[in-house]
Amino acid sequence: MSFPLLTATAALPAIGAIATAAVPAAKRTAAKWLALLFSLATLALAVTVLVRFDPDGDRYQLTESHSWIADFGVRYELGVDGIGVALIALTALLIPFIVLAGWHDADPLETGSRRWRPTQGFFALILAVEAMVIISFEATDVFLFYIFFEAMLIPMYFLIGGFGDRAHKDGEEKAATQRSYAAVKFLLYNLAGGLIMLAAVIGLYVVAGNFSLTEIAQARANGELEMATSTERWLFLGFFFAFAVKAPLWPLHTWLPNAMQESTAPVAVLITAVVDKVGTFAMLRFCLQLFPEASKWATPVILVLAVISVIYGALLAVGQRDIKRLIAYASISHFGFIVMGIFAMTSQGQSGATLYMVNHGISTAVLMLIAGFLISRRGSRLIADFGGVQKVAPVLAGTFLIGGLATLSLPGLAPFVSEFLVLVGTFTRYPVIGIIATFGIVLAALYTLVLYQRTMTGPVKPEVATMPDLRVREIAVVAPLVVLLVFLGVYPKPVTDVVNPAVEHTMSDVQKKDPQPEVEAAK
Repeated sequence: MSFPLLTATAALPAIGAIATAAVPAAKRTAAKWLALLFSLATLALAVTVLVRFDPDGDRYQLTESHSWIADFGVRYELGVDGIGVALIALTALLIPFIVLAGWHDADPLETGSRRWRPTQGFFALILAVEAMVIISFEATDVFLFYIFFEAMLIPMYFLIGGFGDRAHKDGEEKAATQRSYAAVKFLLYNLAGGLIMLAAVIGLYVVAGNFSLTEIAQARANGELEMATSTERWLFLGFFFAFAVKAPLWPLHTWLPNAMQESTAPVAVLITAVVDKVGTFAMLRFCLQLFPEASKWATPVILVLAVISVIYGALLAVGQRDIKRLIAYASISHFGFIVMGIFAMTSQGQSGATLYMVNHGISTAVLMLIAGFLISRRGSRLIADFGGVQKVAPVLAGTFLIGGLATLSLPGLAPFVSEFLVLVGTFTRYPVIGIIATFGIVLAALYTLVLYQRTMTGPVKPEVATMPDLRVREIAVVAPLVVLLVFLGVYPKPVTDVVNPAVEHTMSDVQKKDPQPEVEAAK
């Protein structure tokens, strides 16, 4: 039997979570280093998966299949396509930086009556989320995917509610109340989506007799499994609703600004750059592959919701006074672009959407982590409490600007390529949607540049006059991500070469071909 590489990639951070949680309470620093070590080891395994994956080979590779709950047709089945490989690599890449950025976020407070949860618990929960997200990208059994799709809510709930942002001016008691509200809202929204999906998962089993993604898709392609039109549409809606909540897509997005506002910056990155990607990934893997006709049926409505997300998120970002809420609404706008690319049903759109998932994860990590460093120095999240930072902390201001420019998709930085592909792919089939979505780019430039102007330029406020610049640990967190933003902005081929064959398979699932350009014959 060959080495179960996919199982090992998901199991290693889970083992790390247990080991980190078991470290004695007095050994907080040891727990941090142990978590960092396990995250780096997981990154090494993810790189191995990436190297061993052959883009020109079978659709699902490095597969594993074992009987699990035989009476109900549930199997432990894993396999990765190009899209899954890219997102596993993104997840494994970001976690070490999240651990480093949150090095002191769970240290006990020196003052105040309320004690924080043990430091070990903070880092153990991060590793637990990593394990569940990775196996979600690997699972090819629908029931197995569902279990971890829902299970990741538990550690995320405690990370939001138990280790929230300390930059509150309203007192410890009110801050704790707001954190609890954000955590409960996150949990309720996602549980509601998950329960509806559970009904659809059961319905799929009743129709298909098993939970294997590959077997069901193959049976449908061969005409061996037929679904009534109404049945397929109801099952699609059950799956899509859960994924739209996780993504998040308007109007199911309202949990995200609260969760990101009340979380520490590393946890906010974990939410939007890692966990939320499971929703958009699952749209590609499960909705389009299992329910191709229903996906085409729902496309017009989904595209309208996506373009509303693009414009609505950007407009609300323009009016925000809180730095974290601004980044949260910007992310809602970006997820609108991703969903729009997926359901444009063109190879450019879906390649751009997958590339957007990767690039958005990196750019949001840079911007949010720098914002977290900025907020921790000032003790406030309000934009109005800053001013003139670039004169006292030029490295911090410079990296913040790069993160902001990446967020507005400046040419030469990674998100530009993906956003361009999404817009081109959408315009070729749905020109009106593509034109409206383009206004999101203008709004992105507005909220990004206004944020930078109000926080970094102008007279130096007395409260920031002694603000220190980035420290060595903080530079080690953001510098590699900035380099990656530039590299993928100039040369995205390493990612597109991996994801494009998977996109071709998805286009084949829905039996769609790219529209041919209308060229007037030469006279």
